[in-house]
Amino acid sequence: MIVTEEEARAYVARLTDEAGMARLEAFAALVLDDNSRQNLIAKATEPHIWQRHIADSAQLLENVSRETLGANAGGPWLDLGSGPGFPGLVIAALCPNMPVVLVESRARRVEFLQRAIEALQLPKCRVEGQRLERVTPFAARAISARAFAPLPKLLDLSSPFSTRATVYVLPKGRSAAMELEALKPSIRAMFHVKHSLTDPEAGIIVKA
Repeated sequence: MIVTEEEARAYVARLTDEAGMARLEAFAALVLDDNSRQNLIAKATEPHIWQRHIADSAQLLENVSRETLGANAGGPWLDLGSGPGFPGLVIAALCPNMPVVLVESRARRVEFLQRAIEALQLPKCRVEGQRLERVTPFAARAISARAFAPLPKLLDLSSPFSTRATVYVLPKGRSAAMELEALKPSIRAMFHVKHSLTDPEAGIIVKA
């Protein structure tokens, strides 16, 4: 279990190289700097940004195969309701050769994400600054979402982007098991819950 900032940094460092850590350090600084102006993350979590936000996002990669993360695996990683970039921009910073699409409809968040992408030099990451329903569908290699929508609605809205090969990694906090149980049995059978590494009571809904 990752409970301190030091443990969170050490965990993320095992997933990337020095350049990746530098990107994430820069991203954390951007989030903290902007947070006083537009409340990107809860104030109480600022001292724990690596544990509560960066490592919490990075752990999603543990549930995705190396083949899926490869530069030539086809289709972008799609992150729904990206907000300030958790988890999508963290994924892009860790996997800079993989195309990542961040969907976010709030104008100030979109502006922040675009600035962050430019500052972190992530040319394969882009923002769709509109509601998901308005985005032209494409085949996604993976779909992630943090606090985007209840699971049934999320699966419905994301279905135009999902193929048989699409991986879902959905951090759902303490409601993960309950939300999964609410699905129809035929759909529920395709998913399972993994325990979060950053919160002993939280879960990640996975379809691999």
